[in-house]
Amino acid sequence: MLTKEDNMTSKDLSIFNSLRPFSIGFDDMFDQFENMLGNGGMSMQSNYPPYNIRKTGKDKYSIEVALAGFTKKDVEVEFEDNMLTVRTKQTDKSENKDQDGEILHKGISQRQFARSFTIADDVKVNGAELKDGLLTIACERVIPDYKKKKLIEIK
Repeated sequence: MLTKEDNMTSKDLSIFNSLRPFSIGFDDMFDQFENMLGNGGMSMQSNYPPYNIRKTGKDKYSIEVALAGFTKKDVEVEFEDNMLTVRTKQTDKSENKDQDGEILHKGISQRQFARSFTIADDVKVNGAELKDGLLTIACERVIPDYKKKKLIEIK
């Protein structure tokens, strides 16, 4: 049985496929959208940890990921092949003691996670900061000269 989300995915895919005849050189982008929407990956992805994507300037963006209870030793940010991934590092679960003493009740969750974001070719990741339980990843769109608007001289 198709759900509302399945119908929306099929509709979105048909929109991307209908744009293919009118575009040149966007096949990789359309393939990425089809992979994200077509294989059910979007509906299967967990909502943890919560995040915001904020536009902080004309060509500047920040991704804010809520990571209460995590330190920068617990988390890694990786950028490879247009994919930005925030994930927990593998830790030794056998330790129930930290510098403040033994944990008798663990009510603050520090579960394993991996959250990925697809980043455009012209977006540069400038860095990340973890402060007060909020990981902020700074991004900037850098438009190369060949993509900037120019007037073509007619001979």
